[in-house]
Amino acid sequence: MKNIERSEYSDYFEYYINLNPNDTIIEGLENQLKATTDFFKNIPSEKLEYQYEVGKWTPKDILQHLIDTERVFSYRALRFARFDETPLSGYEENDFAASANANLRSIEELIEEYVIARKSTILLFKSFSDIMLESVGVASGASNSVRAIGYVITGHDIHHINVIKERYL
Repeated sequence: MKNIERSEYSDYFEYYINLNPNDTIIEGLENQLKATTDFFKNIPSEKLEYQYEVGKWTPKDILQHLIDTERVFSYRALRFARFDETPLSGYEENDFAASANANLRSIEELIEEYVIARKSTILLFKSFSDIMLESVGVASGASNSVRAIGYVITGHDIHHINVIKERYL
């Protein structure tokens, strides 16, 4: 059973936390590292730059989005774990995607970057004490604990893998 209280996260995060089947943050981050890399390695090359609808992201764009979001959320977790009470702004994921040029990169390079970002996230969360994990901060106008962010990162990967399975493959 997840070690988290409903009061620790915003309504927006509930969906992602519920998608995460893992009991611990580290277990989830480690398990999903393998699942996500295996998944993207097995997408047929002709599908990597496919858009199911004009204006929608490609699987490469989605992987870049996972990397970007991991970094943004890890930064939030770090700030909250250090008891920084400064409210953090949100970010516009579509603007990030439009300027990332993911489709100009190889899938191998994107996967390598994802792996490095995830390993960094795992080490970051391993460094947090229980008090740090329970620390709450505000980002995008919503209060969330460091612990919630850890569970959300894994659930966010699962969400986007499900979208690719449903709409791209």
